[in-house]
Amino acid sequence: MAEELKTRYSDEELAEFRVIIEDMLKKAKDEYNTLRKVVMHGGGNDIEDTSPSFKTVEDDGANQLTKEEASQLAQRQYKFIQNLEAALVRIENKTYGICRVTGKLIPKERLRLVPHATLTVEAKEMLAKSGKN
Repeated sequence: MAEELKTRYSDEELAEFRVIIEDMLKKAKDEYNTLRKVVMHGGGNDIEDTSPSFKTVEDDGANQLTKEEASQLAQRQYKFIQNLEAALVRIENKTYGICRVTGKLIPKERLRLVPHATLTVEAKEMLAKSGKN
C-alpha cells in the first residue's frame, strides 16, 4: 500500500516511532535537568566564584554557559520535551504522523528526523509563505 493512499500509520509503524520518541525524550530530559542545575547552581555566592577552578574550563577548551544562556537553552529544551510528549499522545490516539493542515501522512523520513513534526514540508512552506504558523 502506497503511503499516499494510507490514512494513518499502522500500529507496528507507530510502535517504531514510539521507540524513537521515548529515546529522544529520555535524552532531552537528561539535558534539561543538567541545564536546570547550571541555572540553579551556577553563579551562586559560594567559593566556586573565587576558586581558580574557572581556569580549567578555558584550559579544557570547553565553553562555559552563562546562567542566562543556560536558562534559554533549558526553556527550549522544555518546549522540545512538551512537543515529544504531545507526539506520544498522538501515537496513543493513532493520529501521529498526520499533517494538521493537509491531512496527508508526513513521510517517515521526516518523522525519523523530526519525530514531533505535525506538518508536512509542503504544509510548512505553505504556512511560511502565508505568514501563518
